Amino acid sequence: MSGIRVISGSARGRRLKRVPGRDTRPIGDLVKEALFNIIGFDIRDAALLDLFGGTGSVGIEALSRGAARAVFLDTSRLAVETIRANLSVTDFSDWSEVMQTDALTYLERPPRTGFDYIYIAPPQYQNLWAAALHCIDKASSWLNPDGWAIAQIHPSEFSGLELNQLTLFDRRRYGNTMLCFYSLPQRDEEI
Repeated sequence: MSGIRVISGSARGRRLKRVPGRDTRPIGDLVKEALFNIIGFDIRDAALLDLFGGTGSVGIEALSRGAARAVFLDTSRLAVETIRANLSVTDFSDWSEVMQTDALTYLERPPRTGFDYIYIAPPQYQNLWAAALHCIDKASSWLNPDGWAIAQIHPSEFSGLELNQLTLFDRRRYGNTMLCFYSLPQRDEEI
């Protein structure tokens, strides 16, 4: 696989470090470009929570395209060090927070603030994507009213989930990667 890079925005072309070892699976350029084409200009001034940060590539891409802030979580010390190094190389340290913590434990706490996008790309075949979505579904204040939770999984992992608040509104397949998009029900505007 070629090196990881920022595709667009203020940090376009900057190369990102990989997490040493084989425990992470960075998002490919094709999938990352497709993801941000779907999100579009709504990423500007948005807040993003990257639950299984890895290299930080998705959150850094969001910041490069104008997101206001990004929070990165990962249990791995090596991943946290890599995210911090990549934030430094792209000059986004001031707009981000990096924590070495378990994503599911983090989601069990009441949120300090909601997010516009929650990106979920956990280790494969452990059903962690579904567990994360269930946590967000239970405490829907993690997502802002128009926010999205986006799961990156292998297509064979996909199954319909019984959720009370979140609704699957789109899914896209790119080779051996699937992106699943969930949102909260839209409230009718009061007249």
